[in-house]
Amino acid sequence: MRRIVKTLFVAVLILAFAWFVARLPGRVSADAGPYTVETSAPVAIVLVIATFAAAFIVLRLLLALFGVTRFHATWRRERRRRTGEQAVTRTLVALAAGEKADARREASRARALLGDTPQTLLLAAESGRLAGRDDEARAALTALSSRKDSAFLGLRGLLADAITRQDWTAAANLARQAEAAHPGAAWLRGERAQLAIRAEHWEEALGLSVPETPATRAALAVAAARAEADPDRAEKLARQALKYDPAFVPAIVTYATGLRARGRERKALAVLNDGWRRAPHPDIAALALGSVTDPLSRAQSARKLTADTPEQVESRLLLARTALDSGVTGEARRHLEALAASGFNQRRMWLMLAELEEESRGDTEEGRRAQRDALRRAATADPDPEWVCVSCKTPQPAWRAACPVCQTPGGLQWSQGTFARVATPPMITRAA
Repeated sequence: MRRIVKTLFVAVLILAFAWFVARLPGRVSADAGPYTVETSAPVAIVLVIATFAAAFIVLRLLLALFGVTRFHATWRRERRRRTGEQAVTRTLVALAAGEKADARREASRARALLGDTPQTLLLAAESGRLAGRDDEARAALTALSSRKDSAFLGLRGLLADAITRQDWTAAANLARQAEAAHPGAAWLRGERAQLAIRAEHWEEALGLSVPETPATRAALAVAAARAEADPDRAEKLARQALKYDPAFVPAIVTYATGLRARGRERKALAVLNDGWRRAPHPDIAALALGSVTDPLSRAQSARKLTADTPEQVESRLLLARTALDSGVTGEARRHLEALAASGFNQRRMWLMLAELEEESRGDTEEGRRAQRDALRRAATADPDPEWVCVSCKTPQPAWRAACPVCQTPGGLQWSQGTFARVATPPMITRAA
């Protein structure tokens, strides 16, 4: 009922408007060049209304046509996107299956359909690497690194490639760029530390040391101190190493060496004496007695160094060595026989005992027999201690901040020969 009333009301309004227009007086004329159009006012009003209606209809038709065109363009874009995503999926499947040719083909197709997005560039780099096309992989990673939103991904891939090629200069440069692109990345910190170790930039490695264990930091601080040209800075780094590990022999030796070079002999000897109490070692003894040339004075200095640990293995070996060098064979024999009686059975002790037999008994049958017995025992004795990497078990002739084989920082430790070959360790040489 309401709809009927509403329809009748609208019809009445239209009729009233038409009646009003029809009763309008006057005429309307329009000139266009040589042409003149003249009509009554009601007709002119109807023509204007008809013109506006026609323009409205044409406009709606144009808008509808544009909508169809835009719909078609959207449909095409959506179709390319779906096809590109399918190519991405097929690339991932091919990579997982190890199908090199398929991976490269689908990655190229995905890149053509979707453009150079981070995903397509990363897939192109990985498929190129799998196929052995390193030039393609590097080109894709370079393009990836040039994008602001994915620079770190590209730089990480380029860094891994440089490390594989052992181009350490390029790797260090890429690591710095990656740090700028994504500061504080835990993975990058470890990579930068390893690169600094390979380049022997010890102080930088110390600042980046991973893992941050006292042994690692002490080793890197010692290496940094040894490489430092400024004596003050070198001494500070050596003290820092001792702070990390007060019983670390290379730190003790490095600190004492620096003090001696600066004329602080008393302080250097104090550091060596304290170091011997903490960790008796041939390197400490060699430095402590290095400036003493007289055999008797060396024996006296050895007794001072070992005063607090006279029965320790290294102390007895040092006392026996210096006593033998000074001709006090009885004292040397006492220390060596005490070691043998305690069950100590290293090669260096038996070699020194053979030398003692030759020195004390001379070229006699008894002396030759005792010497042969000592040498025979040396051949089957336990290996002498040396520096051995705790990671790869490789022995080294001298201490280094990082194992030259596996590059483990702080990996070399003074071993009793469990994993090492039989070799003669650093010893206190006989005085001339």
